[in-house]
Amino acid sequence: MHSAEMRRCLEQCDTQGTRNLWAHIAPNMPQPKSDADTLVAIHHARTQSIWLRFRARAYSHAWLMERGLPTGLPDDLRPKAERLYPVFASAVGVAVKSSYPQVVQEISCAMTDAVLEAEDDGRLTDSPFVKARMLEERQKARKRLFGRI
Repeated sequence: MHSAEMRRCLEQCDTQGTRNLWAHIAPNMPQPKSDADTLVAIHHARTQSIWLRFRARAYSHAWLMERGLPTGLPDDLRPKAERLYPVFASAVGVAVKSSYPQVVQEISCAMTDAVLEAEDDGRLTDSPFVKARMLEERQKARKRLFGRI
């Protein structure tokens, strides 16, 4: 009875059901402190589960990897899982042309700082925002270097 309910909770990523069931069957064991902790435990258990569909295991593997958390997916299944749920990488290019190395360094550092600030704010995937911030910092650096432009 408990195993069927735990299987359902894992298949559906039911955090509240998992917490309730774990509190019922193992009250003396450490309990998850939040739904977020429970969700991490669910995804880790899903990667290790041999009775769960592979697509669900692969999704949980990707979910954990995206957050930099350990995954329990066996090494022989990882390539297949990573083809099913590829990792997307963000990139930003900074290019500055000048015959003066100091100018290149100053402007590229200012633009890079704008990108890093956008990353800290969680807006790195917002291309128009990042571009606008880079151009704004570029303009400020040019004014510092050359005065009014």
